[in-house]
Amino acid sequence: MSQSVTEKPKMKRGKKVICIILSVLIALIGVDLFCAFYHSSPESIIKYEADNRYISTTGKPFISAHRSGGGIAPEESMLAFKNCIENKSFDVDVFEFDLHITKDGVLVLLHDDTLDRTTDSQEVFGVKGARPENYTYEELRELNIGARFKNSDGEMPYAELKGDDVPDELKIVRLENVLDYLEANGHYDYIIEIKNGGQLGKQGVDILCDVLSQRGLLDNVIFGTFKEEVSMYVDEVHPELKRSATIKEVASFYKSAMTNDESFDAKYIALQIPYNMPIRLGINLGTAKLINYAHSHNIAVQYWTINSESELEYLSSVGADCIMSDYPDRLYNVLHESE
Repeated sequence: MSQSVTEKPKMKRGKKVICIILSVLIALIGVDLFCAFYHSSPESIIKYEADNRYISTTGKPFISAHRSGGGIAPEESMLAFKNCIENKSFDVDVFEFDLHITKDGVLVLLHDDTLDRTTDSQEVFGVKGARPENYTYEELRELNIGARFKNSDGEMPYAELKGDDVPDELKIVRLENVLDYLEANGHYDYIIEIKNGGQLGKQGVDILCDVLSQRGLLDNVIFGTFKEEVSMYVDEVHPELKRSATIKEVASFYKSAMTNDESFDAKYIALQIPYNMPIRLGINLGTAKLINYAHSHNIAVQYWTINSESELEYLSSVGADCIMSDYPDRLYNVLHESE
């Protein structure tokens, strides 16, 4: 009898804990949903005088092909670049792509740290999780970078291409070759991210700066990285390279924007931030307040990865400077449909 009496308070405490946890979860979900659906009024946007060329002055955001338009053609491939350049139904202002350094010190286009998701590396190299820094450029050229690509119909049109049947436009491409092609076909700006961290990332920055300097493209690039030590290296060794904010700097910026901190100062010229995060934790990065604060401090606001037409329309209405999308054709059509 005494045992059951002892168990009852324990059961009550357990139910209370469960209720508290559920209440917290419901509150978090409620806040998250509020942030997800909260929209600022376009009338809240303030026009500031700024000398940052990446702040749009046309009333429309720049259109950026994220991973070179990776929703339309295999990401980071020459085929994707050609699709954006040679397709006359839409235009691109900014090309966004990612770089990894190879075993022999070549910068090649690739988003992931391994080759598994986009190429046939497991079949060709016989290993899972192959990393580009462990192979030479010529070895990487054996791969089909379109092997895993699915089009809008769910088809994989390039999956069966092997060996000599893989065209050059579906082989891993080096930075210089991409710039050769783009420079020969127009005048573009670039958002370039180096994925390597540590010493490899710093080595990659050295190579990137040399290439851009030789071509006179330093003013056409905003550099980004998720590796804070690489961003700090840029500040120390390559201050001529314009960069975006680190994760920590974005958090600090958000706090300053929400409190309207007049003493705020930054070493970066752009925020490259997500808008459609699945879990926002009470943080909405797509508000007029945030964009106004950025513009008042000469900072451009660039959003990734926007594939929804409604999100594009909203962010455009509240002063976003650049929208990165896997489907730049969709963005172009939305922005120019009334013309």
